[in-house]
Amino acid sequence: MLTVTNAPSIGAVNRVAAGLREDIIAGRLSPLQPLPLRKIAVQFGVSFIPVREALRSLEAEGLVETRTTQTAIVAPLSIEELDTICQLCRLIEPETRAHAAQQIKVRTLDQLETQLAQELAPVESLEDDHYARNHAFHVELIRPGATTWELRILERLWRALERYVRASPHRVRPDGPLAPLTEPESRRELLTAYRTRNPNAIRQATLRNIELQERTARHGLH
Repeated sequence: MLTVTNAPSIGAVNRVAAGLREDIIAGRLSPLQPLPLRKIAVQFGVSFIPVREALRSLEAEGLVETRTTQTAIVAPLSIEELDTICQLCRLIEPETRAHAAQQIKVRTLDQLETQLAQELAPVESLEDDHYARNHAFHVELIRPGATTWELRILERLWRALERYVRASPHRVRPDGPLAPLTEPESRRELLTAYRTRNPNAIRQATLRNIELQERTARHGLH
């Protein structure tokens, strides 16, 4: 029997990748910031091997750029990448949501609306748990109509777009002026559209939600 002794622990790789991913998306690790393997290994209490595997995984997600086997940096933010992320969201998300709205149960919409009513804090608080709740909300809305691949791709796109949104010091209202915007406002519009079961209404609400995030992210880049 062949025994592999140098294979990294999947749990260790996932733990390092998850920690770095959250720090990059939240902006605690800045674009172009070096990612020294030794420092990361000490931080997570692992060897170099899980760190290298985690960095390879994050590079595939577009969050990290590796330079050599020993060095890597946080991937930069760019208008070109933001355009690509939003275009892919527009291609996939409206139809997937329109299909999901035909499958989702009313009690699920009721539960999401109850959760939404309890969220009163403005987005600019930038708390990690706020974004975690927001992500879970969208997953629950889209899961009934999404294939495994669609959900996997959309979650990656949402995380990438979140990084750009969180880099912006302002929020943009749908009607144009810059102003604080509570995330529940945009989610409430989606819930209302879902309850109609009208595919066109859901597509339009989805596109407005993407546009709002894109405008916010562009303001942050500028």
